[in-house]
Amino acid sequence: MFHTFFPKPKILLLSAIVWTAIVIAFWYSYWKGLGAQLGFPPMDEEAKPVGLSYFITPDARWYYSYFLFSLIAFCAFWQFYGRECIWRMWSLWGTALILLTINFGVDVSLALNRWRGPFFDLVQKALSKPHVSTVSVWEFYNLILVFFQIATVFVFVYVVTNFIVSHYVFRWRTAMSSYYTSLWPRVRHIEGASQRVQEDTRDFAGYMEDLGKSFVDSFMTLVAFLPLLYQLEKYVQEWPFIGQVWHPLILAAVLWSIFGTLLLWVFGIRLPGLEFSNQRVEAAFRKELVYGEDHHDRAHPPTVRELYNNVRRSYFRLYANYLYFNIARFFYIQTDAIFVYFLLVPSLSAAAFGFGVMQQITSAFGDVSNSFQYLVNSWTDIIKLISVQKRLKAFEAQILDEPLPSLDQKFIEAQQANIDPDAAATV
Repeated sequence: MFHTFFPKPKILLLSAIVWTAIVIAFWYSYWKGLGAQLGFPPMDEEAKPVGLSYFITPDARWYYSYFLFSLIAFCAFWQFYGRECIWRMWSLWGTALILLTINFGVDVSLALNRWRGPFFDLVQKALSKPHVSTVSVWEFYNLILVFFQIATVFVFVYVVTNFIVSHYVFRWRTAMSSYYTSLWPRVRHIEGASQRVQEDTRDFAGYMEDLGKSFVDSFMTLVAFLPLLYQLEKYVQEWPFIGQVWHPLILAAVLWSIFGTLLLWVFGIRLPGLEFSNQRVEAAFRKELVYGEDHHDRAHPPTVRELYNNVRRSYFRLYANYLYFNIARFFYIQTDAIFVYFLLVPSLSAAAFGFGVMQQITSAFGDVSNSFQYLVNSWTDIIKLISVQKRLKAFEAQILDEPLPSLDQKFIEAQQANIDPDAAATV
């Protein structure tokens, strides 16, 4: 699944983690300070300009030159070291380009957060005296125009990122498909072989890229927004019913996200096995119908009816499990929408800040909280990815004459013992 597209994937992943740690440590310990000495001083978030000039401040230029150098150095090394991989131009440089656009997208979010302060302060000022004009229309038009300038950049980055990702996913799927089809005479007899080559490779590459992109975006958002949330904590000193707390906003985001992750893990622990089982019975039903197109002695009504009953039983069990999983998931999501306002009740009651600052706090808290909630937001895709990965893992085990994964062995044993395979697969 990985070695077809990435050069030495295990070593590559480990080196990427180590290189990221080194790059971040070197930035904060030396390089950021060097930039200040050379005329690229870091600016406080509240002191940065509002609008497109936000992206070309001296510290922004210094940061992106360092970020680009780090990406190019890493990819150049692996371009040489992993030269046996024919897909390294896409797997290495494509990943680097996606990381660059994601990072810039996070900066766009910071620029929008910076815009919210003056705009909503202007709204508060305009509404402070009903029927009395205290703000000119051109002040509003000017800030609205600034918003559209930032939004245009956001749309451009979003469209370009998705275009690159689409090609990236298709290349990964092509790499896996090429590998599996090159072994087709050896694997054609394996149950669901055509589905695994045609469908599972597509789904695996798509889910992996979506989840990987979301993870990187969450990580970069945390790195960018945690300092901003830390600065905004000067307006919020306490929690409702508890009083003063150490780093109230950051601690609340962490604890609330941990609670949501554990909640969905408990309610969704059986879903990967059920999704995997569902794919197995669907494949068996489809395979019999395909054989029935060319062989008159296949796909008889009793056989098809029995296979379809397996499909129905699998889906009904899946629906029942998703019922209580979705109750927990959507209850958490709806509560999450109001949680930050509940957290701000003491500060709002004390009028500790204006409307613009409140918008900045809720926006920054939402971005940090969503980053910590990566597993919560991605749980459904993770379940489906695990299901697809299990199918491809079993496929590769048979290709390499290795023992089948335990879940496949249980499924085969259940079929041989004439037991409901769905029940066996979820033990």
